[in-house]
Amino acid sequence: MGQKINPLGFRLGTTQSHHSIWFAQRKKYSEGLEEDKKIRDCIQNYVKKNIRISSGMEGIARIEIKKRIDLIQIIIYMGFPQLLIEDQPRRVEDLRMNVQKELNCVNRKLNIAITRISNPYGHPTILAEFIAGQLKSRVSFRKAMKKAIELTEQANTKGIQVQIAGRIDGKEIARVEWIREGRVPLQTIEAKIDYCSYTVRTIYGVLGIKIWIFVDEE
Repeated sequence: MGQKINPLGFRLGTTQSHHSIWFAQRKKYSEGLEEDKKIRDCIQNYVKKNIRISSGMEGIARIEIKKRIDLIQIIIYMGFPQLLIEDQPRRVEDLRMNVQKELNCVNRKLNIAITRISNPYGHPTILAEFIAGQLKSRVSFRKAMKKAIELTEQANTKGIQVQIAGRIDGKEIARVEWIREGRVPLQTIEAKIDYCSYTVRTIYGVLGIKIWIFVDEE
């Protein structure tokens, strides 16, 4: 079962919660879902274009959206938020204006807050961005995975599993390679598993990166 279902959706209501919190009638649900996608795409594109880290990482762990009738609250969890705040103090306001323009919302107020993550490399999304940057630089996939595991161990996690699929190292035949360190109990609902599926485009083609991190057990 652990290999056939998204680990985050599998644990909703126990160790995981929704990243979007709002209510809509059945006829307007699709509009709210599309609005969430526009918000996330706009934020990621802005960070990718204006605040790109030298290593190729964006540093966004997750984006939470909370909606009310007259307010949209967006919380951006970043591993390196100083790149968004310290360089130009007006960047947060500029980001807010870009999102508001993209949504074309006049009757609703838009607030954006940025929260720093204490252990950036303990989050699978940031770790997947690190591996993607290494693969684009033609670093061996084994070295990239082992280095990612070393970074995760510094974040005091209990286990990690990394999987890379596609034309690895430019081979003609696509294959799947994976490595595991520690415990990763995918079938235990009480286990707090953080998961990420990431796509990276290299000169050889598209590679898929999947990361499971065992944080804790309740």
